[in-house]
Amino acid sequence: AGKCGACGPGYASPLEAMKGKVPAGPREQLLYLPCIYRNTGIGVPDFLATVDVDPKSPRYCQVIHRLPMPHVGDELHHSGWNACSSCHGDPGKSRRFLILPSLVSSRVYVVDVATDPRAPRLHKVVEAEELARKANAAFPHTSHCLGSGEILISCLGDPDGNGKGTFVLLDGETFEVKGNWEKGGKVPNLGYDFWYQPRHNVLLSTEWGVPRVLAQGFNPKDVEKGHYGRHINVWDWRERRLVQELDLGTGSIPLEIRFLHDPSAAQGFVGCALSGDIRRFYRNPEGKWEAEKVIEVPSKKVQGWLLPEMPGLITDILISLDDRFLYFSNWLHGDVRQYDISDPKNPKLVGQVFLGGSISKGGAVTVVEDRELQDQPEPCVIQGKRIPGGPQMLQLSLDGRRLYVTTSLFSAWDRQFYPSLLKEGSVLLQLDVDTARGGLAINPEFLLDFGKEPGGPCLAHEVRYPGGDCTSDIWL
Repeated sequence: AGKCGACGPGYASPLEAMKGKVPAGPREQLLYLPCIYRNTGIGVPDFLATVDVDPKSPRYCQVIHRLPMPHVGDELHHSGWNACSSCHGDPGKSRRFLILPSLVSSRVYVVDVATDPRAPRLHKVVEAEELARKANAAFPHTSHCLGSGEILISCLGDPDGNGKGTFVLLDGETFEVKGNWEKGGKVPNLGYDFWYQPRHNVLLSTEWGVPRVLAQGFNPKDVEKGHYGRHINVWDWRERRLVQELDLGTGSIPLEIRFLHDPSAAQGFVGCALSGDIRRFYRNPEGKWEAEKVIEVPSKKVQGWLLPEMPGLITDILISLDDRFLYFSNWLHGDVRQYDISDPKNPKLVGQVFLGGSISKGGAVTVVEDRELQDQPEPCVIQGKRIPGGPQMLQLSLDGRRLYVTTSLFSAWDRQFYPSLLKEGSVLLQLDVDTARGGLAINPEFLLDFGKEPGGPCLAHEVRYPGGDCTSDIWL
């Protein structure tokens, strides 16, 4: 990387990203977060927040800019880049635009973050009608840039709200919809997240649920009816065809999927939300893909809740850039966990902290049987504020020392499981990470309360850094 006189965006390798490069070191100074008003009762557009996280800044831990979208009710969710480390070898590419799909309206916003990183501006709107007409697709979720310069977006369904695990390809310059990525053959019934790895000629995708069903909230009976996912879908990268379906079982609901960052590694992890386990996926000697359970979060027997047993609900996972630590959040139980995955087959728990959740003392829920804890955790209080909701989206600093956490999942599910979130707004927290031995600790100096927004309380979701991060960049 040091010899590269005219490189493209990102870093030459994950380890180079951890070390940072001149002039921008690995310390993030700005964060971008989509903030959602859908289902809050406040009829204003969602917005993209820019947050100052430079400890030397007088506006540290504050929202310094808000970019409202042109429409109400989008449900901004996850985001990606027009170009990332997959284009590092191409000096003609640069990380200039944040790609911001809307999970409910099916619009895709293209945001210019290069002209003024502290005050992003709207560049283009890809309307839902274009996704429907050119790809029969809707409910866009995960966006990844490709080495070709194109942008690949996974979708949850078709324009009628039925499940359909399809992909949409955007032109990297005009941002027009080029059509479906897949080239015929079977398409999975459901879609959600994905990760690709050309060295192994594979793209792996996961499944959440039928959009018109999950948009109303969560009903356990819908799992029995087959409205929620249970597969890792294996695609031939070059042929763009579905070649294998790994059945993880009824009620597993595999959500976020992450390869190890080392592009030569043919393995990674997926978080199964409802069954409460982490599966390691890998390619076997015959070239087929398999998955095995390596971590289990037992459900807790409870009183005063929706069901007699409460799952952890693993909603986000990520892997440090050196492939040493795995992090995940249990949105219902309320804890964030850190595992040493030096031996990926045998992860070891090395850090755990409770940030809200449904089982803390003094709440409506009584735990009557717990295979892990001796006692219900204390409420999480930071700067005098009891944290509403539970830990959900995670983002790790490039150097692995700071873990950012937000507490909103999806507005319809927030309304059901944490109604106080809609009145109080969500929060952004920061955990300090022990990268030597493992360990997590709440940073008591860092609290961003989205209940105090000028437009009223809102729901902040996924975190991105202008220079890339642990969940958006893919190395080839």
